[in-house]
Amino acid sequence: MEQQSKALARISSVETAAERTAGTTGGEHLAVLAPAAAAALNLLADAVRRGGADHDDIVQDLKAAGVHEAFASVFDAA
Repeated sequence: MEQQSKALARISSVETAAERTAGTTGGEHLAVLAPAAAAALNLLADAVRRGGADHDDIVQDLKAAGVHEAFASVFDAA
C-alpha cells in the first residue's frame, strides 16, 4: 500500500522582498530596506526606554541577540 505524507506543506526556500527584486531593480531595494531597518531600531530603542528593566539585563539581552554584531555588519557592508 502506498504511504501518504502527513505533512501539509514542505518549505523548500524562503525568499525575501530584497531577493525577489534584486535582479530587476539594481540597488533600489536598499531604499526600502534602510528606512525599515532604522524604524526597527527606533522601535527597539523605544521598547528599551519604556521597558523599565535593569540596564545590565537589557545590555546582556541585546548582546545575546547579536544586535551589536548585526548593526556593525551593516556599516561593514556599506
